[in-house]
Amino acid sequence: MRKVRFQPLDTAEPFRIDEVAAPAPGPGQLLVNTEVVGVSLGLVRMLREGTVATAGPGGEMVGRVAALGAGVEGFRVGDRVGGVVFEDVYAQSVLALPAMVTAVPARVTAAEALALVRGGLVALSALRAGRFAPGESVLVTAAASGTGHLAVQLAKTLGAGRVVAAVRSADKADFVRGCGADEVALYAQGAWGDPVDLVLDGVGGDLVQRGVDVLSPHGRLVAFSAGGGTVDAASLLGGLKSVIGFSVGLISHRQPELIEQRRAELWDLHGAGRLRPAHQALPLDQIAEAVGLIESRSNRGRVLLHMS
Repeated sequence: MRKVRFQPLDTAEPFRIDEVAAPAPGPGQLLVNTEVVGVSLGLVRMLREGTVATAGPGGEMVGRVAALGAGVEGFRVGDRVGGVVFEDVYAQSVLALPAMVTAVPARVTAAEALALVRGGLVALSALRAGRFAPGESVLVTAAASGTGHLAVQLAKTLGAGRVVAAVRSADKADFVRGCGADEVALYAQGAWGDPVDLVLDGVGGDLVQRGVDVLSPHGRLVAFSAGGGTVDAASLLGGLKSVIGFSVGLISHRQPELIEQRRAELWDLHGAGRLRPAHQALPLDQIAEAVGLIESRSNRGRVLLHMS
């Protein structure tokens, strides 16, 4: 099988593709032949910092079960699955834990499934964490990203009265409006318009406080980015505002049944034509170009690699 071996970015071949033997599943593991694999901001950060593990980074994938390790139940060879693996995801065969993958309906393309199994799950769960109610106004940062564009769509389709898409550059305005945004705000603007009830922040840094500042009284900001950021507690007091930290990882471990419920909801919304995952797909040989799309923030929706 083909597998990406990551090396420092300043070397001649930072993304070397090697031919290696496929791994064998151990007890409690699945062997999955991958169809598509996601390229994320997390990978870009690891590459910049030189922290890519020797075993290779983890991430999202969609593929078919090729073999079962001892003790695995609920899956069969040939099942189509999608989810997250913790290492060596940039390969044509990967080892996965049953608890971290889910069945993918036959009607959903591999690319759409990849967008939904993680980005869609985070977007829907962030809305739920923020106690979103129909009729409320929502602002989404990183609104053109793999998660952000689905958060815009979900907010609109679940009944938001007004959806504001916050993006870095004006050339993304048409894309996020096509996802359902009523208004577009640029990070560089001095103000982001009228107050909103809920902010979903996928960027972090200085945008966290700016998100708090645009909240209406009793408004909530859900921070789900790894980008950090600080908030002036005094800015929360007068308007009774809240900041909520969110990570889908803890829910996956403690409430796996909730993850399955939300993924089922996403499949249903997609099947009804109410969710339209956007993606930019490249072949495995063009992994450098895929990483460049994320690093330059020029992507529209999910960036993925076809593994065949």
